[in-house]
Amino acid sequence: MSGNIHFGDSVTQHGDHNIGIVKHQAPADPQAAMRELVTAVAALRGQVPAEDREVLDESLEAIGDGTGTPPSPSVLRRALRNISGVASLVTAGAPVVESVRRIMDSINS
Repeated sequence: MSGNIHFGDSVTQHGDHNIGIVKHQAPADPQAAMRELVTAVAALRGQVPAEDREVLDESLEAIGDGTGTPPSPSVLRRALRNISGVASLVTAGAPVVESVRRIMDSINS
């Protein structure tokens, strides 16, 4: 947890008879998830070297901004892997990695 931003599950336990975690974190709207990713990548761009910014820009160009027709599954997966790879190299990339995970979860469900 960092400031008012929280990543991951939030679990509250009361008593002895808890049966698990209910996850309701993925956005219901895939376009909303994509817009969230675009916003997170925009915030990350200024914190990575020029060659990494180029990878981010190419990947965003390939997948769009969440308002148009979605790309093919193979293009989307490749772009998300590239974005996640760049984001995982810097501490500030956690929101981007989380956004990619949410999109991948919605694709795989």
